[in-house]
Amino acid sequence: MSYCPIAGEFSRGAKRAWKATKLSSVDTIENTPEQEATGHEGHTHDHDHHDHDHSHTPAPVLNPDCTREVVLDIPAEDVTKAFRGVTRNYQKYARIPGFRPGKAPESVIKRKYENEIRKDVLDQILPGKFNQAVAEQGVSPVGQPQVTDLKLEDGEPLHVKAVFEYLPEFSIEGYQNVTVPKPSVEATDEEFNAEMEQLRDSRSTVEPVEEERPLVDGDWALISYEGKIEGSDDTAPIKGEEALVEIGGKDTVEAFTSALRGATVGQTLDVSASYPAEYPQATLANKTVDYTIDVKAIRKRTVPELNDDFAKELGEYESLADLETKVREHVASRKRRSVEGETKDRLFHALVERFPFPVPESLVQEQIDARLERGLRALAGQGMSPEQMRKLDFARLRAAQRDSAAAEVKSGILLAKIAHAENVQVTDEEVDHEVQIGAMQTGESADALLARLTQEGGLARIREQLKREKTAQLLYDRLPA
Repeated sequence: MSYCPIAGEFSRGAKRAWKATKLSSVDTIENTPEQEATGHEGHTHDHDHHDHDHSHTPAPVLNPDCTREVVLDIPAEDVTKAFRGVTRNYQKYARIPGFRPGKAPESVIKRKYENEIRKDVLDQILPGKFNQAVAEQGVSPVGQPQVTDLKLEDGEPLHVKAVFEYLPEFSIEGYQNVTVPKPSVEATDEEFNAEMEQLRDSRSTVEPVEEERPLVDGDWALISYEGKIEGSDDTAPIKGEEALVEIGGKDTVEAFTSALRGATVGQTLDVSASYPAEYPQATLANKTVDYTIDVKAIRKRTVPELNDDFAKELGEYESLADLETKVREHVASRKRRSVEGETKDRLFHALVERFPFPVPESLVQEQIDARLERGLRALAGQGMSPEQMRKLDFARLRAAQRDSAAAEVKSGILLAKIAHAENVQVTDEEVDHEVQIGAMQTGESADALLARLTQEGGLARIREQLKREKTAQLLYDRLPA
C-alpha cells in the first residue's frame, strides 16, 4: 500500500536474586563478557524464549549514587584446597590421549584445563564469601557485580575487589497524600454513537455510479494522477493509478475537492496543491505540487441502516437493541481501561517526583532489554526477518528507551515499597491464573510452563508483578473522584 498525496490516507494500490554470583578472572570493568538480557519484568505474559540477537552491550556504567565496593582476601590454604579439589575432579573425568581414564598427571591436567580450573575455583570460593561481605554492608544488591581487581594463583592468597549496585533506602512517608485528578470513566453518548458509526462504516460499500453526472460532495472519484513539486530538481513525477478520492472528505486536500467537484468522467484537470507544514507525508510537507488528474469513474458509498438485520450480520446478536447493549458495554470497558491506565501513569509520575531516589543502572538496562524485546517481537509479528533486525541501530534504540525505562524502574521500586507498607498479598490461585494465561499464549501445557517458571524463578517475578498491579489499583481506587 502507498500513501495517497491527494486523499491524505493509505489508498488501495532485576532485580536479580543474588543466589550464586559467578565471577571470573575476565569479569572486569575493562573486559566484561556480554550479559544475558534477562529483562525487568513487564506484565506481558511473555513466558517463552526468543532468540533475538540484540543484547550485545557491555556491562552498564554503574550509578555511583548506589554503588558499593567489596574487597575480599582469601587465605592461601583455602585457595590451594580449592585448586586441588577442582583439579582432581578434572583428572577423574578427563580423557587425555596417551593416558588411561583418570590416570593423567595433575601437571598435564593443569596445563590443558588451566582457564576452566581457574574459573571453577572462583565459582567455588567466591559466591559465599561475596554474599557474606555484601550482607555485612546491610544493602540489597541488584544486577551483576563487576570485578575491578583480581589476583589468583595456586598457593597464594586470593585478592578480589568488585563493585556492585544496590537498592537505596528512602522514605515514602506521606505517599497516601499523593493524588492526581481522577477523570470520569463513564462512556458518553457521543462515544457510543461514534462506535456505532464506525461499525456502519466497516460494512459500507463503494459501488459504481452508472448515470452520467458530475461529481458532488460525498462521491468518490476514481482517478489517476501525475505531479511535480514546484522548485524541485527531482525529475521523477509523483504518480498514482486508481486512487479513490472522497469529494469533500475530511482527509482530502482542499485543492482536489475544489477541482473535482462538478467534474465528469473522462475529464482531465490541472491542479496546483499546496501542502501545510504539518502534512503527514514529509516529502510533501510545506510544498506545492502541480498535478494532472484524469477522472476515471464515479463511485458512491453506501452505508447500511441500523436495524435488526444489520445487527445479525455482524455476529451473534439477536437484534439491534442487543447489539447496542454490547457496544455500550464495550465502549465503557475500553474507556475505563484507558482512563485508569492514563491516571495510574500520572500517579506514578507524581510519586516519582515526590520521592526522588537514585536508580541502579543495571535495572534500567534490564528494563531497556525488556522493552526492546517486546518491540522486536512486534516487528517479527509484522514480518521483519532476523537479518533485517540485525541491521537496526540498537545503540540509538537503547538511548531512545532510557528515560521511559528509568521511569518504569522507579515506579516499580516505589510500588514494591508501598505494597510492603500496605501488606498487599498475592494468592497462589492468582499466580496459577497467570500461568494458565501464559500457557494459552505460548502453546505450552500449564504443567510444563509451571515447571519451567519454577526452575527459572519466573513464578516469583509473576507474583511480584501481580503485587505491584494490585498496589497500583489500590492507590487508584483511593483517589478522590
